[in-house]
Amino acid sequence: MSDALPVVMAVTGASGAPYAVRLLEQLVRAKRPVQLIVSAHGWRLLSTEAGIADLGALRARTGGAAAWKRWVTVYDDGDRGAKPASGSALNAGMVICPCSMGTLAAVAAGTSRSLVERAADVALKERRPLLLVTRETPLSAIHLENMLRVTRAGAVVMPAAPGFYHRPRAVDDLVDFIVARALDHLGVAHALGRRWSGTSSD
Repeated sequence: MSDALPVVMAVTGASGAPYAVRLLEQLVRAKRPVQLIVSAHGWRLLSTEAGIADLGALRARTGGAAAWKRWVTVYDDGDRGAKPASGSALNAGMVICPCSMGTLAAVAAGTSRSLVERAADVALKERRPLLLVTRETPLSAIHLENMLRVTRAGAVVMPAAPGFYHRPRAVDDLVDFIVARALDHLGVAHALGRRWSGTSSD
């Protein structure tokens, strides 16, 4: 088993299932322990946008049964007594990908009504990395205020807004752009795309 601390990963109901699937796949490929939480709306999202209706289908798309047995632990979003809910249970931080505006609001308010929300609250209070891959457009003043509030509390807000300077040729390239940035912030090595090296002055 890896000596690395686990990454808590949550999937909520904002559009962006391909980001979640690719991020989980890359974490498993990097042999990084993952504590996975999928909300009820997250499951509907995975089904609607990625054709993933259950845990077996998600497992098949992100490494397979053998890899999951070693690297992925799944927790029910309704279990606020699970390991990610406690500050004494060490982890390397948390990513919510995608993060709905409802989840953002709950994290900003510290409501902790679910395991996703409680785990995010723990990340903030323990000063651990918390990455919110938000997905919404346009943004209301309430959304922006919530983003500012969680940023001031220590979270990193990373809107799922891919760049185009790497000249993407397919949707997968756009997905990888965001996933690569998320992995960077989580401190997980990857080989997704080329890193920017500046423009030529010639």
